[in-house]
Amino acid sequence: MTVEERDFLNQINAYAEEVMADVNPEKVRISEQLDMLRPILQKLAMVHSMPVEEVFLKYMDLATEAAVEREARFKEEFKEILNPEE
Repeated sequence: MTVEERDFLNQINAYAEEVMADVNPEKVRISEQLDMLRPILQKLAMVHSMPVEEVFLKYMDLATEAAVEREARFKEEFKEILNPEE
């Protein structure tokens, strides 16, 4: 992930933490959660001259990539505990 991509993802995540701090994702419909994120998605769409839908797709791709990176780091850090026979 490039520095620009990480910044893009961090902007959305920071906004989400601020506006969705009290939201239980299991109880709030996805469409409502997306409505809460719409202002930052629209802002990034304007800044990057992209459709809002493309910003959302890029966000989902980057969030998935970040999750895979976190999982790989976790597995590396705890490999002795997770696989003691290796």
